[in-house]
Amino acid sequence: MQIERNAFIGCDCEYEQAKTVIFGAPFDSTTSYRPGTRFGSKAIRSESFGIETYSPYQDKDLLDYNIFDSGDPELCIGNVDTALQQIEDIAAEILADGKRPFMLGGEHSVTLGAVNAVHKKYKDLYIIQFDAHADLRDDYLGVKKSHACVMRRCWELVGDGHIYQFGIRSGEREEFKFAAEHTKMNKLGLDGIEKAAEELKGKNVYLTIDMDVLDPSIFPGTGTPEAGGVQFTELLETVFKLKELNIVGADINELSPQYDPSGVSTAVACKLLREILLMLEK
Repeated sequence: MQIERNAFIGCDCEYEQAKTVIFGAPFDSTTSYRPGTRFGSKAIRSESFGIETYSPYQDKDLLDYNIFDSGDPELCIGNVDTALQQIEDIAAEILADGKRPFMLGGEHSVTLGAVNAVHKKYKDLYIIQFDAHADLRDDYLGVKKSHACVMRRCWELVGDGHIYQFGIRSGEREEFKFAAEHTKMNKLGLDGIEKAAEELKGKNVYLTIDMDVLDPSIFPGTGTPEAGGVQFTELLETVFKLKELNIVGADINELSPQYDPSGVSTAVACKLLREILLMLEK
């Protein structure tokens, strides 16, 4: 597989050698507030050369592992169903080759395409979501595959008790009522991650991180900023507690780089991506 090559720093091995394959999902047609996440994946790649391949947090280096960045496909921006099918096809190809897909969004709706592919291979799939928003609406302005509905659509695939939500601090009342009955939601912060990690040992897990889980003082470059978020090191330490889990697919999403001219938000996304990639390497 090769779509384009402008690889994230240290992730330029040959596809055949890779255990993890990065691909972009530059799509934001259902964004409900400020658009621009279609530019996130390209910004992460181009700005990644401002960080090192080595992580002092984990004493690991991206250069010591086989990770392939396939770049960005040309998605059908005007049609969510077509775009999600394109994403699903890319993830399915990666999975069929015995590799782990790691997607760079894009708005959060793109997660549904990847989860569709992962769920077809791993029927008993669990999802861990870090996010400011519940994303559990049944529809948003009549659209059922909006980024505001992505976890509701994922729930329809994986079922009750299979979605663990952290950092949630925004949503309609009905979303929180729905979560109380169908998901495992940890409101406002990241408490409960140790229990979740214990419960999910030996399970197949998909990890999705909406970057707006971070406080907008840390990460202003996103389409729907929500005050009261977590700090970068807090998120990083929490993610590290998942290192023993069998994470079969992952994504980070919702970076809109144009809303942070300083470039700090993109730099934060780059560093988080580096740390998660290294954490996944056993």
